[in-house]
Amino acid sequence: MKSLFESGCIDEVQQRLSRLQPDQPRQWGAMNPAQMLAHCSLGLEMAAGEIRPPRALMGRILGPVVKPIAFREKEPMRRNSPTSKELVIKGDRDFETERKRLSGLIDRFAAAGPAGCTAHPHAFFGSLTPDEWAVLMYKHLDHHLRQFGA
Repeated sequence: MKSLFESGCIDEVQQRLSRLQPDQPRQWGAMNPAQMLAHCSLGLEMAAGEIRPPRALMGRILGPVVKPIAFREKEPMRRNSPTSKELVIKGDRDFETERKRLSGLIDRFAAAGPAGCTAHPHAFFGSLTPDEWAVLMYKHLDHHLRQFGA
């Protein structure tokens, strides 16, 4: 399964990130490219434990059922999936600043490896192993890069 602990996957995501343009049209959702980059950065900060959203009631109920489906091999995240309110981006963002920030966070997450992942539960899925965090972060980045055709 693809993961941000694999150098090939990191290279793939970084290349796709470099192809993204500030005016690229979205295929779904409400964010523009700069907002999406900021959102993905917050996701990586959550995986590292820098942002610690509380468990959502819906996640406590549906998380155990949805988690095996979401973590299936070759199963991309679904369009318009819900997100934690802590990861919602409002207002304008500078595209290049956000791209550089996300690129650095991807490299930092990969370099830290399993020891850099939080033990704090995911807001929807609950407890995740470091390997599950790395898979989820790859899937999250893939989802949003596909959102903009990158």
